[in-house]
Amino acid sequence: MSKPLIFLIREMKILILALSGTGDALMFTPALSLLKREMPDATIDALVMINSVKEMYEKNRNISKVIYSDFLKEGFFASLKFISSLRNKYNLSINVYPSNRKEYNIINYLIGAKKKAGVIYLRRDNQNLGFLNNIRVPENDTVHNVRTNIKLIEKILNKSFSEEPSLEFPLTEQDESFAKNYFRQINISENDFVVGFHPGCATLKNHIKRRWEPEKFAGLAKLLIEKEKAKVLIFGGPEEDELKENISVQVNSSDVYVVKTNSLTSSAAVMKRCNIFVTNDSSLMHIASALGLKVVAIIGPTNRFYIHPWKTDYSIVSLNLSCSPCFFYSPKPLKCYRDDVLFKCIKEINVEMVYDAVKNMME
Repeated sequence: MSKPLIFLIREMKILILALSGTGDALMFTPALSLLKREMPDATIDALVMINSVKEMYEKNRNISKVIYSDFLKEGFFASLKFISSLRNKYNLSINVYPSNRKEYNIINYLIGAKKKAGVIYLRRDNQNLGFLNNIRVPENDTVHNVRTNIKLIEKILNKSFSEEPSLEFPLTEQDESFAKNYFRQINISENDFVVGFHPGCATLKNHIKRRWEPEKFAGLAKLLIEKEKAKVLIFGGPEEDELKENISVQVNSSDVYVVKTNSLTSSAAVMKRCNIFVTNDSSLMHIASALGLKVVAIIGPTNRFYIHPWKTDYSIVSLNLSCSPCFFYSPKPLKCYRDDVLFKCIKEINVEMVYDAVKNMME
């Protein structure tokens, strides 16, 4: 294949638009590593609007600079002024997949790069102004998000890749030291069987309906403590503290620990000790994958082909209903249209099903 014109630009400057969730930004890191490998002299910056993405990308070896702005908080005029300050500074800009919102495509357009990359979505592509991008690959409902991002890089570089790198979530010595001290304080040894829980997930656009109920996480913890002598660690962000405490109170055991840290990477360092990680479809599910943990993922309305744990041992617990998956990338809130039980796909997953998945993973 002939080399694309972008290779002929002396001072190649690339902007990654990672404006959606932490998990989405993390699932772009394999494609990012391939891009940097092929273009080692390029300056690759990232534009983000979520603190956890900023924290993660600042430690990524392939990113030169992270540019942060809370567009939702700043409002229209301040955001427009901020975007204008970046205009015409980049040769190539890339909307990471998924980012099926008109605001993201408008921002990508206003950046002013000659080459603007993004995915052709199967749903609401024109409504969300996807045509503003001029390097595009089609979405495929059977393809993982990581692979779609790699396909986007392949289109940019006019080159195919046989390898599919792992997710990159770097930890520092400070993070590792924090985790060692944490386990020393709560008296968990190397011989203990440790199971991590993440009972939360994003709440915007009614995504809270993707959560397995807290009382079921509590029931699972009781089983694991009683039958497997497990130590159970409950993870989540500060906004999920009430949820974590609720589960801990229901279990009422000294073998349950609510993990609270000052940073996402510190939490990840503690997660790394877990023998198995039980989680909803969430950013921590993808971080667990990046850490190489054994993952039991509880999946309701989401397309498992898009988001299953990447390059690690995993088990998905799902009812596999005929109406699933019903959630695809869209700015519309998540809704259920069943006549019998709303969000049956997650509500009727019982404790025994998840416990059996954990047991199989143990074996």
